[in-house]
Amino acid sequence: MNTSAGSGSHAGARTAVERAMEAALALSEGVRGTTSPNPPVGAVILDADGRRVGEGATQPPPGPHAEVMALREAGDRARGGTAVVTLEPCSHHGRTPPCTRALIEAGVAAVRFAVADPHPEASGGAGVLRAAGVDVEGGLLAEQVAAGPLRAWLHRERTGRPHVTWKYATSLDGRVAAADGTSRWISGPVSRAEVHTLRSRMDAVVVGTGTVFADDPWLTVRAEDGTLADRQPLRVVVGTRGIPGDARVLDSAAETVVFATHDPDEVLAGLAERGVVDVLLEGGPTVAGAFVAGGRVDRILAYVAPALLGAGPVALRDAGVSTITEAHRWRVEEATMSGEDVRISAVPLTGEGGD
Repeated sequence: MNTSAGSGSHAGARTAVERAMEAALALSEGVRGTTSPNPPVGAVILDADGRRVGEGATQPPPGPHAEVMALREAGDRARGGTAVVTLEPCSHHGRTPPCTRALIEAGVAAVRFAVADPHPEASGGAGVLRAAGVDVEGGLLAEQVAAGPLRAWLHRERTGRPHVTWKYATSLDGRVAAADGTSRWISGPVSRAEVHTLRSRMDAVVVGTGTVFADDPWLTVRAEDGTLADRQPLRVVVGTRGIPGDARVLDSAAETVVFATHDPDEVLAGLAERGVVDVLLEGGPTVAGAFVAGGRVDRILAYVAPALLGAGPVALRDAGVSTITEAHRWRVEEATMSGEDVRISAVPLTGEGGD
């Protein structure tokens, strides 16, 4: 007997939908960094028998949304089937027509989504679909989706600010460089490769003028063969010191913007005007301290290497803390191995930083 993937009445059907959401999550991760200011959404279409017949992800603006891409691949096989989407289908006409209309016209019987759309104009898609007779349920794998590719976009919708991930590598004794300033090989090759991939998925990479003077970084994304990747994040330099005209960060490999300030709100406001949603903060201790003190770090991604240096600069200073009761408190959401290093992901406790 055939069972509809949209009915949710059989274990096999639920498994098919859950697997489809996992696939949609992977699709959304695959386009992260290419869709801003739109959210990176993934979608999978199951036919009436629960077979995967279409998949898609949000295209760069002003391209189609994930649902439209998946429906195009599914064609007539979508009729009577289930659309599985990481974000509630939009109900408004922006750069593209509403996805709710596309789903209704395709004849899908059910829609399963992970996270409700918080955008005041685009929200309400679930109600529109239900009014058209579509079986709709939300919340499927919501925590995984909200903490994954949609994390930054959801934060921007809630706060109006780009999401900031502060990434740094440190030794076991908390040093980010040796006493002579050398720092390149604190973390291992697995961590360095992982960070390079992370940078490729961000809208902007931020450093301070101190980092430019000390390391003269390119802040570019390169393929394994060393060639420049087709897409480069915006390079951002923050600080009041002028930087040399021949600094690598000013070359033609990618766009660079300089903010002559340490005020994180000023920086983030300027980036928001450029459509930036997801920011990777790679700055030194002065810039990091300004962002932490201002409550503008939304996630910490720390790579701790099994090494002891005994002396040298630390990752953070001047973060507005003079006594232990003023400490910025964080919740570790994940701690895992990255090669020989430990990767720690932490987010502010409720009421701290970010939101």
